[in-house]
Amino acid sequence: MSQLSIQRARKLKFLMPQISALGSYHFSTAAQSSSTKPNAPRVPNLIGGRFLESKSSSFIDVINPATQEVVSQVPLTTDEEFKAAVTAAKKAFPSWRNTPVTTRQRVMLKFQELIRRDMDKLAFNVTTEQGKTLKDAQGDVFRGLEVVEHACGMGTLQMGEYVSNVSHGVDTYSVREPIGVCAGICPFNFPAMIPLWMFPVAVTCGNTFVLKPSEKDPGASLMLAELALEAGLPEGVLNVVHGTHDIVNAICDDDDIKAISFVGSNVAGMHIYSRAAAKGKRVQSNMGAKNHAIVMPDANVDATVNALIAAGFGAAGQRCMALSTVVFVGGSQQWESKIVERAKALKVNAGTEPDTDLGPVISKQAKERVKTLVQSGVESGAKLLIDGRNIVVPGYESGNFVGPTILSNISTDMECYKADSLEEAIDIINKNKYGNGASIFTTSGVAARKFQTEIEAGQVGINVPIPVPLPFFSFTGNKASFAGDLNFYGKAGVNFFTQIKTITQQWKESVGGSKVNLAMPTSQKS
Repeated sequence: MSQLSIQRARKLKFLMPQISALGSYHFSTAAQSSSTKPNAPRVPNLIGGRFLESKSSSFIDVINPATQEVVSQVPLTTDEEFKAAVTAAKKAFPSWRNTPVTTRQRVMLKFQELIRRDMDKLAFNVTTEQGKTLKDAQGDVFRGLEVVEHACGMGTLQMGEYVSNVSHGVDTYSVREPIGVCAGICPFNFPAMIPLWMFPVAVTCGNTFVLKPSEKDPGASLMLAELALEAGLPEGVLNVVHGTHDIVNAICDDDDIKAISFVGSNVAGMHIYSRAAAKGKRVQSNMGAKNHAIVMPDANVDATVNALIAAGFGAAGQRCMALSTVVFVGGSQQWESKIVERAKALKVNAGTEPDTDLGPVISKQAKERVKTLVQSGVESGAKLLIDGRNIVVPGYESGNFVGPTILSNISTDMECYKADSLEEAIDIINKNKYGNGASIFTTSGVAARKFQTEIEAGQVGINVPIPVPLPFFSFTGNKASFAGDLNFYGKAGVNFFTQIKTITQQWKESVGGSKVNLAMPTSQKS
């Protein structure tokens, strides 16, 4: 959210609040008539291997946050179109699940090659629709690409277990099988990465998929779907629909959809989790966060300041793993001037412009919320060290820009935290209901080990500000940041998209002449 606040005291907090539950998906009700923007291209559905223009009469403008230009119009997919997408996925499932895993892997191998080929095109689309810098957009695509690369090893990842001779002449083994039609509901803040967290793992496990991109920036999902088809994904295996709360509820309620992946706000996430789970579906729901960092007095000053600035202001604060709260153990005097100096040096501009550090936030509403929060702090007695609320970017005067903003003199009644010791700082973080991530900056191995052992957040960084694991691990947010049993990607992701079948077999040389035994079978020889 491009905002920092500092409490001037020996006990100090460093705050970077983010846009409405961390830049995540929220239900939108603003639909516009398709006749309002006759020249804007319309985003199609993907149903049964074909990109089809929706027959809907309601569309939402996809707006470039730097220019306010209408990039395209996304439809509110009709009930009939949604049912057609689910039917296409259901129809494709029997053949796809029986396709050899090596063949499915080869599709992903080709898919990752095509993503690399079109990396710049994908990044440009992300920047155009979402606003983040081109360099950040390339990172968005690349972190998703890493999940695709991981899915290329599905033959090993999906491997079952075998035990010979569990009893006399009896063997038992388990296999992981696909579960059927799955669905994904995506946020606006990572238009490429989050879809790639979802459908590549799902389809390489042998499932079919219905994807709903964010209505704010659907372009990257459509481009990725097109590349997946080019890579050889059969028709109906991946389908794409659009909309807001109605389509989300339809996904939750459809009996043919067996599992739902969601990333977004807590309100939407708990609604989806409750509604879909009541229908017997599997749900993995990554939700909001309030990620903390502890800065110890012995931390490397330059490295720590750079990390805090990057993790707080990167992507205009619209990351679910952005550092929203920093607790300095001791005073802030040695940090404050450097933080202000480096924040002032950040270049605010459209994401497509060279050397831009900070792009716009996603919408006018998001910008107004930032300004309201800053003003609230000022009215409560905070002092503005940097005020970026009224920044004007030449050539992009109508953009949703908020410059770096830092508040000091924050008091405890502004929900600021006090920490005289590492123990107190850890206690502060553990009292927070969220559990996506937490970091510590220190040169002390003893402090780092204490932190990693006692902190409750699911993802821990030691001198790492945004500790998002690579795909051979899993994204392990916990507490109120996650609902479900199995996390995204890694082993947990494969387990989410598969179900275990256990087979016990016995082959006897002769079955004749044996006496019938009605007792409970055991491994003991009778």
